[in-house]
Amino acid sequence: MNIEITTTPNKQDTETISQGIINFNNSKTSDLEPIEKEIKFFVFVRNEFDKIIGGIRAVCFWNTMHIELLWLSEDCRGKGIGKKLIESAENFAKENGYEKVFVETTSWQAKPFYEKVGYSHIATLNGRPKGHASHYLTKNI
Repeated sequence: MNIEITTTPNKQDTETISQGIINFNNSKTSDLEPIEKEIKFFVFVRNEFDKIIGGIRAVCFWNTMHIELLWLSEDCRGKGIGKKLIESAENFAKENGYEKVFVETTSWQAKPFYEKVGYSHIATLNGRPKGHASHYLTKNI
């Protein structure tokens, strides 16, 4: 046996393990949609000069939208823009048949914001990153 760690894997090797987990998942749960159905999308908000002042990067698979990141410029915070971004992303996910949202946020980021817009805190991982915590939240849409 040979264990290998690499930051530059070849495509065939990455496809081998991806297909392996797909095959395993399908053998246990036959109603999962195929990986090709995964939807990656962005929601942007722009100012009157067409400059991006905020946005969301998300991916949808299985029955869940995963918010990978949400950012708003400092001067946009507290004005309801974040709520509109979230609502837009959730509506897109709903229109595409997704039922849940999952997000991870850190202790210095947006846990109170997500709770304010209806997300429920489900777990905290203390010490991630060191000296802080990661919070995990979810919402049915």
